[in-house]
Amino acid sequence: MNSLIVRVGRRGQVTLPRALRRRLRLQAGDRVAFIPFGDRFLLQPLGKTLLDLRGSVPVEGPQDFDELRRQAIAAHAQRVESNEP
Repeated sequence: MNSLIVRVGRRGQVTLPRALRRRLRLQAGDRVAFIPFGDRFLLQPLGKTLLDLRGSVPVEGPQDFDELRRQAIAAHAQRVESNEP
């Protein structure tokens, strides 16, 4: 892909050309990071986080996430202690 030139809007926004969005597999709402690299910046697409997936698994009734987190930490600690994968 050759260099792409875009215009900066008055609020500092830029529109990524379709070819670039397709190449990076970016969709509306995706996040990207601008990473300093000398006197330039790298554009890095960011993957999904656990918060992005919140609500994607149906559950019945309210969930106590603090308790679920404690259970997950305890289970992981037990696996580490017994050298399980």
